[in-house]
Amino acid sequence: MATADTKLTAKKVKFVITRQDDPKSASYTEEFELDYRPGMNVISALMEIQRNPVNLKGENTSAVCWESNCLEEVCGACSMTINGKPRQACAALIDNLEQPIRVEPMRTFPVVRDLVIDRSRMFNALKRVKAWIPIDGTYDLGPGPRMAEKKRQWAYELSKCMTCGVCLEACPNVNEKTDFIGPAAISQVRLFNAHPTGEMNAEERLEALMEEGGIEGCGNSQNCVRACPKGIPLTTSIAEMNKATTKHMFKRWLGV
Repeated sequence: MATADTKLTAKKVKFVITRQDDPKSASYTEEFELDYRPGMNVISALMEIQRNPVNLKGENTSAVCWESNCLEEVCGACSMTINGKPRQACAALIDNLEQPIRVEPMRTFPVVRDLVIDRSRMFNALKRVKAWIPIDGTYDLGPGPRMAEKKRQWAYELSKCMTCGVCLEACPNVNEKTDFIGPAAISQVRLFNAHPTGEMNAEERLEALMEEGGIEGCGNSQNCVRACPKGIPLTTSIAEMNKATTKHMFKRWLGV
């Protein structure tokens, strides 16, 4: 008679992984089957495949390539599409996923290999809007200015962005035919313009949003806010930056 332990060991998990050998080659799918373990997530399954790269046909194959770092939904590195939804692989628990589990790279970004993508588009967008606080020198500048508590609370929510790229993957306006900077960069403009030091460069950031590929590229699909793993109020940020850029445009016309 089979015990509970042997039944648990016999349980299998099937994966269908979209692979690509290099940026120019065609993609293909490869199937893998693993022994189930309680508490498994997609990353631990990929680690198991890496340890023993044998596909469902019993053929030896190359280990699947992916990116990960913190394994606690903070770094954003393990973004991929799982069962049709862009998300973090470290937070995707096997028990909550329908099988076979289909894993693909996010297609908004160029594929480097397998599940590894090039997120330069997103990082270049952050450079474009100067998503940082400029500090002049490395000497001690003393304590920084304090933010009002009410402002600090909503700004903290925006600061949770981990540049995972999921919002860009979910946005229908971010694709190879457009140069739309995407919701993440727009939200970061709101964050840094709210900072007592960052607001010194507020007009530069607003000017960047008013350029081609800026905020006017948003189609208000609201996919971004639904997909964001951190629950960042991206559509609120976009609305606020719409108002800010409109005010800035009128001030520029009036020479104020």
